[in-house]
Amino acid sequence: METVRTSQQVRALSGTFIQSVYMWMAIGLGLTGLISYYTATNEAAIRFLFGTPMLLMGLCIAELAMVVFLSVRIQKMSATTATAVFLAYAALNGITISGIFLMYTMSSIASTFFAAAGAFLAMTIYGMTTKKDLTSWGSFLFMGLIGMVIASIVNMFLQSGPMGMIISYVGVLVFTGLTAYDTQKIKEMAMTQPDDIGASAIRKASILGALTLYLDFINLFLLLLRIMGDRD
Repeated sequence: METVRTSQQVRALSGTFIQSVYMWMAIGLGLTGLISYYTATNEAAIRFLFGTPMLLMGLCIAELAMVVFLSVRIQKMSATTATAVFLAYAALNGITISGIFLMYTMSSIASTFFAAAGAFLAMTIYGMTTKKDLTSWGSFLFMGLIGMVIASIVNMFLQSGPMGMIISYVGVLVFTGLTAYDTQKIKEMAMTQPDDIGASAIRKASILGALTLYLDFINLFLLLLRIMGDRD
């Protein structure tokens, strides 16, 4: 006989799912921070990494491939594999962004991190609590993201400081909006978990949600750092 969950059971399950998403996101961010700082303080690693441009480019391409692979193939993976790929991506990202510790002062990195965390928290709360359907934001934000990527590629050749700053400001707006949008999507996912969902499926859905919010936060932080950071 099919069981029907009570509203209390739905809230309990969705709460557990959301906690799992944010737990894995926090683990991913923590791992990125530790790996990034360790790499930046290891002279041999820095010399090897930034002395070999093709290596750095290869790592960035590998990161992109891992995100696409995890997003597209997660349902065919085991929960253990999905978790391992997410953690490997977070560690790899820590290596590729380690240069921020060489470019910016520690105090500005810390202050920017807290600014990004505050903005992220505010938009997460908004996404969780608003009664407004944010679905319409999706296409607008996606177009903004595509425009920002194209402009960034063009600016790689132009090397325009003002254009780079404009891209950063636009990016902050895009990822701030995406934080609220993605949070609401995760909330909806949590509320619509099937009755017969297993622990493995919950873990994989949590990892996918964590990856989405991780990307929102990391990009928001890096863009704010370009705007607010004091260079060494």
